[in-house]
Amino acid sequence: MAQNRARPELRLAPSRRFSIIGFFGDVIGEIRKVTWPSREEATRLWLLVIALAAVMGVFLGSFDWLFARLFALLAGT
Repeated sequence: MAQNRARPELRLAPSRRFSIIGFFGDVIGEIRKVTWPSREEATRLWLLVIALAAVMGVFLGSFDWLFARLFALLAGT
């Protein structure tokens, strides 16, 4: 049989309690670690996203049009 083990209390040490100033200090520290893309890379990726969205829009729009025509024929309208 499986034993039920009590979970240890998860308490923060007094020095690690939440503080809003410490939180934003940690956020700024993490943002400084980020490797930001160059302007050219960001532009290239932005164009890729726009192109893929356009292709998917045409693809899904054509299926929508096809099914609308199919159901219109089936309904006899």
